[in-house]
Amino acid sequence: MDLTFHVRADWNGVGKEGEGKMQAGGQDIAYSAPASMGGKGVGTNPEELLLSGVTACYSGTLMRILSRQGLPGSAVTIDTEGLITDYPGHAVFSGITVNPTIVGGDPSRLQDYEAAAESAREQCFIGRVVRDYLRYAVGKVMVQ
Repeated sequence: MDLTFHVRADWNGVGKEGEGKMQAGGQDIAYSAPASMGGKGVGTNPEELLLSGVTACYSGTLMRILSRQGLPGSAVTIDTEGLITDYPGHAVFSGITVNPTIVGGDPSRLQDYEAAAESAREQCFIGRVVRDYLRYAVGKVMVQ
């Protein structure tokens, strides 16, 4: 079976001076180039949207793995960082690091949670799309 997803974007203005509105999942999302890159800084930006896709997929995958492995956890919080190198020269989106916090977990089983976090990185569908093009890593795993 093939699945199709749809996003609509309307952009006004040229390059970094422009801004847009995107419709995805029934939500309107304002976006522009980030202020740190000389853009308007309105709403989110393509860099954050890429991180959001990876983070959303990773969080759901990690919860599924925790459940399957019988590891306690009522929720996860993922702090994701994206790295752009050589800006403004030949800018490259070079890395994504996910830093998961497992809420309601058992701190004495930190190594099991770290292994689950790595497994989620390997299994996350969207993460598998980007990992051949940039460094995609699990950073610090915390259990609360």
